[in-house]
Formats: sequence, C-alpha cells, structure tokens
Amino acid sequence: MSDELQIILGVLIGYVIGMFPSADLVARIATRGRVDLRATGSGNPGGLNAARVLGKKWGLLVIVLDTAKGTLAGFVGLALGDAAAYAAATAVIAGHCWPVWNGFRGGKGVAAAGGSFIAVFPPMVPINGVVTLAVVVGTRNSRLAIRAALLVWAASAAVWWAADLPNWWGPAPGPGLLIYGVLGAGMILVRFWKTDRAGGASL
Repeated sequence: MSDELQIILGVLIGYVIGMFPSADLVARIATRGRVDLRATGSGNPGGLNAARVLGKKWGLLVIVLDTAKGTLAGFVGLALGDAAAYAAATAVIAGHCWPVWNGFRGGKGVAAAGGSFIAVFPPMVPINGVVTLAVVVGTRNSRLAIRAALLVWAASAAVWWAADLPNWWGPAPGPGLLIYGVLGAGMILVRFWKTDRAGGASL
C-alpha cells in the first residue's frame, strides 16, 4: 500500500474514531439525559468537566474512553503502515476537537492525544508524565502543565525524527512523526487559545 493511500485511510479512520462522543454519552447515562456538559461547568465536553459536574468516577470514565480513542486509532493505523499510524493518530485529535456531527464543536483533545502516544510515540508517555507532574507540582497550574507538555511533545517529535531514536513498538521515526507532533500539539493549543479568548475555562 502506498504512503499516500495509507495517509488517506489513516485520516479517515482517525477522524471517525475521534468523533465518538464519549463525554456526551457518559453524561446521558449518568443523568438520563438531564445534563449537557457543553452548557454546564466549563462547557467543555471532557473528563475534568465531567468530574466536576457528574462526579469523579464519571469523569474518570470519560478520560479513559477519550484516551482509548487515541490508542485505538493509532494501533488501527499502525496495522496499515507507519504513514497510516501517524495520520490516524493526528486525525483522531481533529475528530475529537472538531466533530462534524456537532457543528465542529468538540473537546480539547488532551486525553485523545495522550492515548495516541501509547500506539505511535510510546517514549512520550513517560516524558509527558514527568513534564506534566513537574509543572503541576511546581506551579499548581494544570493549564500551564498541559501547555508545557504540548510544547515538549512537538520538540520531542523533532528530536526523535532528527536523531532517528528508537520508538519502541511505535512506527519508525520519520517526517510523519514530526507532522503528528506539531499538528497534534498545535490543534490542542488552538482549542485552548480559542477558549481563553472567549473568556471561558480551559478544562
């Protein structure tokens, strides 16, 4: 299969998986349809807002489901080839942030991105964990921690590609890794920036 076809299939697979409405489904089950996370709390259909509005166990479930979306997309893409893996891992974030079924109004994509690390950039899992924990402990600011982790993700992708470092069980480092890191982190930063401009909470 050519790289071009892999990329097309990867984008389609990732975007469709990313659109799965984890938070909306969990809120519907938890409240029997009485609560809309997009109109409650921070207004973000994500795990942290679900935890605030619905309770910690429901918020954790949303985070697990959103993470699983990223992991699933990455591994399905990987089964097709390296190019498809990076394309699917990037597109799953886009599908989560801008689902066509909901007028392109989705979540921030943080958990979906984290899940994609497991499949296509496994060294980023411990790196991301250390960076996030260090910033949270040092500043008590989860929003800053996420932004720092995103920048480290993009930088790490560039380093892994340039130095051809081992990517464990993930696809071989190449231009796709850099594109995935830069676009993936960029999409999430855009979602945070738009929320900040609107004067809303980021998480």
